[in-house]
Amino acid sequence: MTTAASTPKGERRRAALVAAAAELLVEGGFGAVRHRAVAERAGLPLASTTYYFDSLDDLVYAATEHVGRRDLARGRERLARLGTEQRNVDTVVELVLDQLLGTDPQHEAVVLRYERLVGTGRRPHLRPLMRTLAVQLRELLTESLTRSGFDVDAERLERLIALVDGAVVNALIEVDPDPRAAAARVLREVLGGSDAPG
Repeated sequence: MTTAASTPKGERRRAALVAAAAELLVEGGFGAVRHRAVAERAGLPLASTTYYFDSLDDLVYAATEHVGRRDLARGRERLARLGTEQRNVDTVVELVLDQLLGTDPQHEAVVLRYERLVGTGRRPHLRPLMRTLAVQLRELLTESLTRSGFDVDAERLERLIALVDGAVVNALIEVDPDPRAAAARVLREVLGGSDAPG
C-alpha cells in the first residue's frame, strides 16, 4: 500500500524535515530540535513533523544520522582529494582534526559537537547509531593516517582519539579557549615523532 509519506512529495517533505532538524542540531544541540522549530526551518506545517516521525526521538535520531553520515562523506571526499605531495604532518593533523572536530573552526561548533557525544549517554535510542558512526569514523581515520604514511593500529588510533578528546575538553575551560589549537599541538607532537613518514 502506498502512503503519502512514501510518495516523491512525501519523501521530499521528510528529507526537508531531516535537513532542518540536522541544521538545528548542529547550531544548538539536542535541545534545539523541537517540532515547531523544525517545521518552521523546513517551511512546512507543524503537523508534518508528527506525520512523518512517530516521536521527537525519531526526529532527533534522523537528524543525528544525517549529520554523522554527512560528516563522514565530507571526510571521504577530502581524503580522495589528498595527493601524496601533501602528506606532511601539518596536513595530516588538519585532516584528522577535521574528521574528529568538524571543519567549523569556531569554538561553539566544537562545544556543540562534544555536547552531542556526551548527550548520547542520556539518549539510549541513539547509542547503536553512534557506535556505528564511530566505527566508520575510525575506519576513515585509519585510512587517512595509513595512506599518509603513518603506522597506526586500532590501539594507537584509540590513544590518538583520547589525546584529542582530552586536549579539547581541557581547553574548553580556558579563559580564551581554542580547543582545535590545543588538539593540533598534541597531535603534531605525536605524529611528528618517530612514526612520521619519510
